[in-house]
Amino acid sequence: MSTTPFGTAAIEFGCSTCGRMLQVPPAAAGKQAKCPQCATVQVVPETPAADINPVADQAATTGSPIDSYGQSTSSLSLIETTPALDATPPVSRSETPAEPAAAAPDASPFPVKAPETPSQPTGMSLCDSLTNEHEGRDTATRQLFEKVTDEISKVYVGQDELVLGSLVALFSSGHVLIESVPGLGKTLFVRTLGKVLGCRFGRIQFTADLMPSDITGAPIFDMKMQEFRFRPGPVFTQFLLADEINRSPAKTHAALLEIMQEYRVTIDGESHTLERPFLVLATQNSIESEGTYNLPEAQLDRFMFKLHADYPQEGEEAEILKLHSQQVDINARLENELETVTSAEEIMRITKENSEVRIDEKLIDYINKVVRLTRKWPQFHMGASPRAGLALMQGARTLAAFNGRDYAVPDDVVQIVLPSLRHRVILTAEAEVEGHQVDELLTELVRSVEVPRL
Repeated sequence: MSTTPFGTAAIEFGCSTCGRMLQVPPAAAGKQAKCPQCATVQVVPETPAADINPVADQAATTGSPIDSYGQSTSSLSLIETTPALDATPPVSRSETPAEPAAAAPDASPFPVKAPETPSQPTGMSLCDSLTNEHEGRDTATRQLFEKVTDEISKVYVGQDELVLGSLVALFSSGHVLIESVPGLGKTLFVRTLGKVLGCRFGRIQFTADLMPSDITGAPIFDMKMQEFRFRPGPVFTQFLLADEINRSPAKTHAALLEIMQEYRVTIDGESHTLERPFLVLATQNSIESEGTYNLPEAQLDRFMFKLHADYPQEGEEAEILKLHSQQVDINARLENELETVTSAEEIMRITKENSEVRIDEKLIDYINKVVRLTRKWPQFHMGASPRAGLALMQGARTLAAFNGRDYAVPDDVVQIVLPSLRHRVILTAEAEVEGHQVDELLTELVRSVEVPRL
């Protein structure tokens, strides 16, 4: 405490982002306040600056973009504490690690990484998680993952996060929604994946007149046997590319609900089981919206990840031109240049083994806090369902197995927060008008939750 314009005493502490020394009246302890210099919103500590590490206190930052207008050069703009935000309480010196927190996350599709200590996530893509400090053993699962990625790279260049995200979803019994512009080789990727993993490939081009029976199949009358016989549709495969899925109406999307969740098709009261593994990779164009339909929330929630595929880097695009400009039959290339390194049976065995990767109770609590906070965040009209928490846990286990570990760490969870949640939350009308992006708000939300020390 010190003598200030607020009276005989005030709380003086450093901003968790810019480090500026700030003062507030004693009555503001425990409330939210906004720095007049960098606009960071954080919880006012109960103790004076001498007992506070301003950098490590970033774990107490709410990240909520609430506006405050009474800024001054020597004090914070106070904001009434909102119980719905469930803000993390201030961190004392005894609870704070010696190392300072890292920089804010970047804007890549998998932008945040949780450090080993309970400070805030750093900027990092999902692909970098396989070379982080939590190095594991050279297990059979890790060897298989490296073999698969090496084989895929012989034909499919770049898009490392798409490749890794799809493999994580496959070995977690999930599905992937890919948002990208045309011409990035999504069909080639799925065909390559099927060849390398020894699984069948199928493709459905979604159009406005596509009917549910065109996907699932339908009974046909057998003239010879004088009875109806079920004719399987194109969904009876193992790797299904649902191309431009948003060009079909809701009744067509509904045909995939049971398929993606229960791995079966019910026609005329009879269920037909799909062969496992079964992976749906659905695509939608992020640019063109004419003649498209928004996917229903129930359909979006069936996808484990939503991945963004962007144009390749300059070097990668040059490599694509060299590999695929000689008019060589792609079927011959897939057959002659690629080696099948596994089988459907081994994929299912490894998927079952991945479910045994240990997740600490503190990590489960961390996942639960992140998912539940999406339902209270002021800029979200609708938050994530419990299925999002399951996706985070399953994906973290698979990432840990790819790293050669039999236990999950906060890094594994934070790497997949954005692809797991970005399609499961809906912005409020006010947030859309203000130009907020889902990834931006989710990044702020993740930074407001303290990462556990395991």
